[in-house]
Amino acid sequence: MKLSILATVISALSASAFAADAPTREELLRPAPNPAWNRFVVGKGETLELTPGVYTYSGSARTIFIVTKDGVIATDPATPADAKAMREAIRKVTDKPVKYVVYSHNHWDHVRGGQIFKDEGAKFISHEKCVQHFKDKPDPDIVMPDITFPKNYTVKLGGRKLELIYLGPNHGDCLVFMRPDGDAHKYLFAVDIATPGGAPLTFMAGYDPYNWIRTLKELEAMDFTAIIPGHGVPLADKSALTERRHYLEAVMAAVKKATDEGMPADQIADKVRVPEFAYLRGYDINVRDNVRRMQAFYGIGE
Repeated sequence: MKLSILATVISALSASAFAADAPTREELLRPAPNPAWNRFVVGKGETLELTPGVYTYSGSARTIFIVTKDGVIATDPATPADAKAMREAIRKVTDKPVKYVVYSHNHWDHVRGGQIFKDEGAKFISHEKCVQHFKDKPDPDIVMPDITFPKNYTVKLGGRKLELIYLGPNHGDCLVFMRPDGDAHKYLFAVDIATPGGAPLTFMAGYDPYNWIRTLKELEAMDFTAIIPGHGVPLADKSALTERRHYLEAVMAAVKKATDEGMPADQIADKVRVPEFAYLRGYDINVRDNVRRMQAFYGIGE
């Protein structure tokens, strides 16, 4: 990477959009627990080059795009407004067209802006299980995928590759993880499975807790060093996945212990806590609902 993240960010946005002590790339890549993840102020509309030809863009959600000699592979066109802004950001980098748009999963906050790229001829790609979600819960702004796959898939364009990795149910049932080739092979675009330095949001609807933890373990065993999350910081050390797994395991263990010891079910959400993780961003707001979600898991196995 030719510039530090801080220098790249400042070139893209006014300094007023960032905290005075905005962390450098080296600070963001320190292992968890990492206070630098909470110092980074997300700037909407930022474009950062991670390695030559591989960029991350931040709108209402974070996405990546890869510039090749024959065109661009883009991902997750969050909303129509975000996609329009992302298209402008891509044009500042290259005049080549967007040839492919890849959906990470089915949730609307990541996939509703693709029409601008479809109108320019892009083909859309998702895991096959996403299609039924789009049909069951239609949204007029979602472009249906042209290409689907059952397990893994590799997008190839202009001598570059983007590997799509499916690990089964976790954050829903059609989430794919994306790993670019070349120098960027050490990065994994991992949407919503873990947000570095933060606690999971509210009730975690749609998650499969058991398989969420299984997926995190499988990701931890894979050969890469840093994640690009779907929200928040532009990149973080891989240990952010381990931090999230440890939190989930601790909440599950605490809920099970309280249940096994006979604590009344209507008291568990108010009484069960994992104070060793109180440093996580959003812990105080979300831990009660996180506990309630694990109650449902132990109550009905879902």
